[in-house]
Amino acid sequence: MECPCANGTDRGAEYFYDREHFIMIRAHILGFPRVGKKRELKKTIEAYWRQDASEADLQQVAMEIRKQNWQWQKEANLAYITVGDFSFYDNILDLSVMLSNIPSRYHDLVDAGNILDAQFIMARGRTASGVEAPACALTKWFDTNYHYIAPEFEADVRPALQAQVLLAEIDQAKAYGEVKVVIPGLITYLWLGRATGAVTNRLNLLEVFKPVYQQLISRLVQAGVSAIEIDEPALANDLPADWIRALKGLYASLDFDGRHTLLTCFFDAPCLDLADYFALPFDTFHLDFIHSDISLKQAADALPGGRRLSAGLISGRNIWKADIGGIVAEINTLSDARKDMLLVAPTCSLLHVPLDLELETDLDPEIKSWLAFACQKLQELQAIVTVVNGRKDDIDDYLSANQIAIESRRFSSRVHDPVVKSAIDNLDAVPANRKSTFVERQKLQGACLNLPSFPTTTIGSFPQTSNIRAMRRDFRQGTVGEQDYVGFMQNEIRQAIDIQEEVGLDVLVHGEAERNDMVEYFGEQLSGFAITVNGWVQSYGSRCVKPPVIYGDVSRLSPMTTGWIAFAQAQTDKVVKGMLTGPVTILQWSFVRDDQPRKTTCRQIALAILEEVRDLEKNGTRIIQVDEPALREGLPLRKARQTEYLEWATHAFRLATSDIADETQIHTHMCYSEFNEMIDYIISLDADVISIETSRSHMKLLDIFNTCDYPNEIGPGVYDIHSPRIPSVGEMEHLLHEAARLINPTNLWVNPDCGLKTRTWKEIKPALINMVEAAKRIRAQIT
Repeated sequence: MECPCANGTDRGAEYFYDREHFIMIRAHILGFPRVGKKRELKKTIEAYWRQDASEADLQQVAMEIRKQNWQWQKEANLAYITVGDFSFYDNILDLSVMLSNIPSRYHDLVDAGNILDAQFIMARGRTASGVEAPACALTKWFDTNYHYIAPEFEADVRPALQAQVLLAEIDQAKAYGEVKVVIPGLITYLWLGRATGAVTNRLNLLEVFKPVYQQLISRLVQAGVSAIEIDEPALANDLPADWIRALKGLYASLDFDGRHTLLTCFFDAPCLDLADYFALPFDTFHLDFIHSDISLKQAADALPGGRRLSAGLISGRNIWKADIGGIVAEINTLSDARKDMLLVAPTCSLLHVPLDLELETDLDPEIKSWLAFACQKLQELQAIVTVVNGRKDDIDDYLSANQIAIESRRFSSRVHDPVVKSAIDNLDAVPANRKSTFVERQKLQGACLNLPSFPTTTIGSFPQTSNIRAMRRDFRQGTVGEQDYVGFMQNEIRQAIDIQEEVGLDVLVHGEAERNDMVEYFGEQLSGFAITVNGWVQSYGSRCVKPPVIYGDVSRLSPMTTGWIAFAQAQTDKVVKGMLTGPVTILQWSFVRDDQPRKTTCRQIALAILEEVRDLEKNGTRIIQVDEPALREGLPLRKARQTEYLEWATHAFRLATSDIADETQIHTHMCYSEFNEMIDYIISLDADVISIETSRSHMKLLDIFNTCDYPNEIGPGVYDIHSPRIPSVGEMEHLLHEAARLINPTNLWVNPDCGLKTRTWKEIKPALINMVEAAKRIRAQIT
């Protein structure tokens, strides 16, 4: 990557920022992708877990990735080199370890000097010397598809600082420029955590953690950083008044010893009034101007004298090329004095977008011209700075290409399909509710399916072995013919069916061997989608996903799953579920076009999925699962916008699943979700069976279903698939007893938390055997 205005020199050095004054505007970032160009970090972490790589190997790969990231930031002439955004798993988990907030169940397993293994044990769980240590809870990072390990707060926690890893990174980064260190805010850390045992109010722990947090800040100052960025995205939620008071008191009491300080809020506007936000004791304040209703001029006018504004003007969450001319025009509405206060930035960390568009050598050239990944966003930031600072002529070619791409996308016939638009205009003709009530459907389905009480099943996917991945790669590259490819995949399906029958599951799945990803697979077969080769982003830990790009109107081109499901059903007398991804999840886990409302795109996807549901039913599929793990993820952070979203999102699900016979059973799956804010809308989905993640929460997520007397059937996960641990029969039996205490036992299913594609057969088979045995025991006890 080459910055468009670098030309081999540090152009713009004359505009360098010092702590007293911005001579002219500069740019910075809040974070950068850390997986590497070829997912080197993922691959080395997994090798380390398998004991095929040493810690030294892992640290070397990590250092190379950090140095490359810092070099790119230096070439883009950013005001700071950002440090603290790198992590082997996630930054909230890093802070837990840095503060020594390690749950007591890990104390016998964690060597106090081995910070790396402490992180991995907390994230993945472990069994050693007969000691069981289940993993900490994994949950969604605000309204994104990124995940974090939730802190656990025990009453006897004794915080102590372990900052040596971060301090070493700061020393390494100084060779690249002025260092800005970024750390999660303590309020956000407490907000995202979970109270355990005698702890009933997380906020009461603020005074417990504050001294060591102050120690951390003091060590950062001693390390010679130029600036300290405190990320408080919890401010984008509707924080209660006591939390806001605590935030104000916390930062009034912390001593930054004269270092330049930045406070960030992203994903929405802060819940404070601008005047209150800007009154907090920080030098610079970050705002997200894409995902909030605040305008740049409004914020600049409200900014007090002597304060500076970090303006999130380029999306850190989407991949569309920024309209440089439009952004510059917006900045130019400000007075020169107000421009002097600006630090241009992405809306949030660039962690949420792929690394480098230049790696996409096979992407359609026109579509590629519309996109910008993380490296290209660094170029966009510097282009904005260059133009506003009066050097537009330096990059005329770059600006001309940018404008051509913006206009091309706006008017391209590839984006707009009149047939799809007509279907959306006539949605009233498509049923959005089932023909009969659930009680009536349940009787018909029970007679049709003839399943035992506590029926057992899985969520859908089975291990994606190296042989499966190699076959898909070879078929994609043309070195294997279609006949050989289909034969191979059918054999994988046959083996999956045989194993499930051997284990004794009641409802089977085909295993999804042919699918690279639960969203990308469908994106490859729908119009309006583009698929990248190297567009990877981190989802959690070593798990990376490659979101498809929705650039135009969406429709189904041909049946997508019916042949595979029909083949699977022909191998067994047991029921095989048809497996589809729901419209909301396809939307949420894609990079979505931003030129029309998201609900319109979601409805287009729903109509495409409906066609597939109809064809599956026509082929005799009696259970069809339409997964919506991202339904909760899309919920806006602010309550004022949640109702509108929930109405169109649940309508899209019903649109995709309602125009079928009562005898056809509709399942859906949701994972890592808190349902309290939306339980009425979960009920309104009217899915016959919903499966959810509950094992890491020990069935606590079921409390809300008990409170509201959830009417339909439910499968609470009893097997944490994100950990390599094999749960015992007794452990799963206990969880089922807890579930039966909260939910009508006649409505309970037994299943893992999520799909099993990331696990191995060596782990899965004994776990499923234990799960089936637990179901048998519970049947014998509860009739």
